[in-house]
Amino acid sequence: MTMHYIIQGIFVGVGLLAIIASLFNWDWFFNSQNTLFVVKKAGRRKSRVFYFILGLLMIVTAIYFFMEVQKI
Repeated sequence: MTMHYIIQGIFVGVGLLAIIASLFNWDWFFNSQNTLFVVKKAGRRKSRVFYFILGLLMIVTAIYFFMEVQKI
């Protein structure tokens, strides 16, 4: 059971990181190898919106699975 909470915590942490990085326009985040593909294809502004929405989706997913695990 505790593994579920660890994974949910990782989802929330990564989601918060993506949201904060998009709000503060962190260069180290958007110049990293993993995000550079999106930045080159969509541009910096659209990439920020994309990662903001992705962060929200990750947090919502963690909350959803938290609620589902509580039902069991």
